[in-house]
Amino acid sequence: MDKVMNRRSVLSGPYVVWALGFTVIPLIVIIKYAISDRTGAFTLSNILAIFDPVNLKALIFSLEIAIGCTVVCILLAYPLVLAISRLKFARSGFMLVILILPMWMNFILKLLAWQMILSSNGILNMIIRAAGITGFDISNTPISIMIGVIYEYFPYMVLPVFDAVIAIDADVIEAARDLGAKKGTVFWKIIFPLSLPGLMSGITMVFVPSMTSFVTADILGGGKLQLVGNIIEQEFIQSMNWNLGAGLSVALMIFILISMTFTVKKDEREEEEAW
Repeated sequence: MDKVMNRRSVLSGPYVVWALGFTVIPLIVIIKYAISDRTGAFTLSNILAIFDPVNLKALIFSLEIAIGCTVVCILLAYPLVLAISRLKFARSGFMLVILILPMWMNFILKLLAWQMILSSNGILNMIIRAAGITGFDISNTPISIMIGVIYEYFPYMVLPVFDAVIAIDADVIEAARDLGAKKGTVFWKIIFPLSLPGLMSGITMVFVPSMTSFVTADILGGGKLQLVGNIIEQEFIQSMNWNLGAGLSVALMIFILISMTFTVKKDEREEEEAW
């Protein structure tokens, strides 16, 4: 038993070093900057700066983008997951590979491609005008930012939901159908409640990064629309005010942790009701 424990300790060593070096220590440094001014004196003004009008406006806009992106990803994920889950293993695996294939491309290149597609003289408007329809310009708008964010993080919603759906016992679904349950009833009473763990994982992996996708806002928003991530980037890179940038980062982290806490509690209540 002692040998097994020692072996586990040795194997976990690299993970502990990685967690300390790339998570714990950087987090401590950020918190240190957040609660101090440029002279090193203690202050909470950097964290409370999130309530300044400009920063609060960026936070609200980030929240709107994140919620909108998450909702759209959920609405698109379930029909796709249900369709893929009905395919044979080889075909479903192929479909998942196609889904995650764009993730292997460079993030900036994908955003530049979407910029070309969505611009007033882009590919989308060329096709629309060729069909005799008046074109439209959605570049540098919240819609273009949402499209970019959804395109980037949609696979992160599909994969955990897919894992949760295929783990549902097929006999349970078949029994419900034998008892006369319609497709909608089967989904809302069985599939959806039992897939909530995967859904919560997907929400976490989509909602959190969507709030801070400052590169997406820079490219598809034309620098005119700012997420809270853009404000933080400017404080670190342009203003060189690491204290304020760290304070806004900590405030955003606290906000996200509170949001995720409510989400987890709601998930636990729904799981209890489902069982």
